[in-house]
Amino acid sequence: MDNLAIEFTNCPIFLYNQGMIKRHIAKNILRLAKSFPVISLTGPRQSGKTTLVKELFSKKYRYVSLEDLDVRAFANEDPRGFLEEYQKYVIFDEVQNAPDLFSYIQGIVDRDKLPGQFILTGSQNFLLLEKISQSLAGRSAILHLLPLELKEIQDAKISIPSLEEMLVKGFYPRLYEQTIRANEWYANYLKTYIERDIRQIRNVHDLPTFQRFLKMCASRSGQLLDLISLGNDCGISHNTAKAWLNILESSFIVYFLRPHYKNYNKRLVKSPKLYFYDTGLLCSLLEITSSDQLKTHYLRGGIFETYVIGELMKNQYHQLATSSLYFWRDRHGHEVDCVIEKAGELIPLEIKSSKTIASDFFGNLRYWNQLSGVSPDNSYLVYGGKQKQKRSEANVLGWQDVNRIPL
Repeated sequence: MDNLAIEFTNCPIFLYNQGMIKRHIAKNILRLAKSFPVISLTGPRQSGKTTLVKELFSKKYRYVSLEDLDVRAFANEDPRGFLEEYQKYVIFDEVQNAPDLFSYIQGIVDRDKLPGQFILTGSQNFLLLEKISQSLAGRSAILHLLPLELKEIQDAKISIPSLEEMLVKGFYPRLYEQTIRANEWYANYLKTYIERDIRQIRNVHDLPTFQRFLKMCASRSGQLLDLISLGNDCGISHNTAKAWLNILESSFIVYFLRPHYKNYNKRLVKSPKLYFYDTGLLCSLLEITSSDQLKTHYLRGGIFETYVIGELMKNQYHQLATSSLYFWRDRHGHEVDCVIEKAGELIPLEIKSSKTIASDFFGNLRYWNQLSGVSPDNSYLVYGGKQKQKRSEANVLGWQDVNRIPL
């Protein structure tokens, strides 16, 4: 075993045009790199994975991008020879492009037993996790880096625009690193994703129909998933719709919120709800390019709900929280937008996009708390305003304080 200690930089940052944004997941990456021989960091393209690992491990690690065609060819044609060049303290970026490396990496880490020996990144979660489960199970710590949390932007002292401007802009780091119009950036992001990544994940021949499918999914963010309706609207079978949703999920475009299993003697819906990870990408697909458009858009409530649930997802992934997120809805229309299950404790959350609090906002929380026995002290309502209030029915938080909900 190499006796040379691993040295890490203490500046987990992402540069932007006015300063630096610290990523909350950084401390967990550094901590786990002291125990696991392999760190695997996945997440959507352009979420900041490469920038982050370069900053965290820049003092000791070499960086190798498997997006480069000549490097990829070397790794795929001669994986053993390739790894003789990079046997320790190396970052392999977009490593799913060289799938044969994983088996050889297994042999190296089993032989050397060095903590933090390899840092692997990838933007195709399914392909990467499949190879890890086959070759690196128990040897790799797996983490997910999503776009910026609102709290990370706040901590960097970046001026936060209005709610609507924030939702339209979204949370991809590049939009804070450079002065660039969000609608132009997302148009190029989608073009690259559809024409490049989709072909790599699965050979989708009808790209125009896939693009229409993606827009149909956007119009359903925050709604119950109906595969038959979604397929019919796009002219594809529900099996194709299911397969394409798996593609979107594996590349961190969408995710599903499952219904909470405890029924309290009520008949519940069984379908999951569909959400997009990023509201900026969602607005781009819906052709919303300004805050004024969003203010009066018929999907404003669903976009705001997407934002709130997305912040919880980002906090959960970046903090490595063990809590689980669900929603609850019975056949009579009673619904709680999110139920957080944490060590057997249940925390209900209602989400309202209005900037004014109304008494009827608390109806579903009261109903669910009576069924479940959960105290209003442990219940939350997030709305489109800014005031924090302690009400008899729930704790009220403004849109900028989602991070105060315990996970």
